[in-house]
Amino acid sequence: MTRDRTPLVSWSRWPSLLPAAVLLVAVVVDVLTPSGFSVFPLLAAAPVLAAPVYSLSGTIATGVVTQLIGMSLSYTKENITLTEHFLRFTTVVVLTVLAAILNQVMAKDRKQLKDTREVAEAVQRAVLPASPERVGPLDVASRYRAAAKEAAIGGDLYAIHPTPDSVRMMIADVRGKGLGAVRTVNRLLGAFYEAAAHVPGLTDVVDRLEELMQRVDAEEEGGTESFATAVLIDVPNDGSAIYMINLGHPAPLLVHQGRATPLEPSAPSLPLGLGDLGRTRVPVDRYTLPHDATLVLFTDGLVEARDRHGTFYDPVPFLSRPLPTDPGVILDTLLADLTRYTEGRLDDDAALMAVTRLPDVSDDDSAAQFRVGVAVGGG
Repeated sequence: MTRDRTPLVSWSRWPSLLPAAVLLVAVVVDVLTPSGFSVFPLLAAAPVLAAPVYSLSGTIATGVVTQLIGMSLSYTKENITLTEHFLRFTTVVVLTVLAAILNQVMAKDRKQLKDTREVAEAVQRAVLPASPERVGPLDVASRYRAAAKEAAIGGDLYAIHPTPDSVRMMIADVRGKGLGAVRTVNRLLGAFYEAAAHVPGLTDVVDRLEELMQRVDAEEEGGTESFATAVLIDVPNDGSAIYMINLGHPAPLLVHQGRATPLEPSAPSLPLGLGDLGRTRVPVDRYTLPHDATLVLFTDGLVEARDRHGTFYDPVPFLSRPLPTDPGVILDTLLADLTRYTEGRLDDDAALMAVTRLPDVSDDDSAAQFRVGVAVGGG
């Protein structure tokens, strides 16, 4: 995939060029056509086109420039009467005023949507746990990016919890948006922390979460079906391996030595909440976790983001290059690349978590890290 997709003029900037383009075309057409041909309708469109893409001052300035160009072109035509001059002048003034009003209405709507989206993102961040920077043998970072077109709270979640023998983590995406999704997210987080702390195996954690989702589904009104795609991971305290269960979720990426490798499950498994459709015992896949390797987990808002041509974003090429081992830096640069690729238009929420295996430490240091992890991230 070609990574340099930035055109000389960004697609999102073309609308802002339309008013100037219309004025330029009007002047060219007026010069090249006979004296009986009028370009006034084309000129009159410029202030209206400016309303949705410019500020209030820019919209008014477009109207003023349109008026000046219109008057200049009109006075070059000998057959234009004084009455027609006045009508054209008045028309541009009225259209400019209407465009200014439209501009303010649209600006207010955009601000309300922006404020609502920021509130939704703030609520989502309040719901999600604050990840500790270090848990056991792992450096940890997490990020959340709200959709550009949505003001509803999403169902993306992540969690990490240390146990005496390992570090357990989960990333999941609950179907739907709004308060119903938030309630399910809260219940899933609580069930995960409870199960991660008390049940022995990763498959047992899945069983607990499946039971919860079945209860949520039974409580839903209107016949809607609740489910959540998820990845659950167990990393032993020596940091040598990753034990993973993937329940219909995008495959995490293992980033090491300039290469990003998707950790695909050995067999597909149904999402949480759909186990009654025939899921057998879920497979647990084991992968090696090298020193300084980073595991990047994300929800489908990342890989379902599109560029202006409709092509899905693929994080593998971007992560397959020399990168720092800091998981926070990796996520920040990945999100920056996503913003560039989509030109800021994210259609769905995206939650991301990254963990990097630290160099081997002494037993005393490991115990200290574990105690800090419990205090900060202990659900």
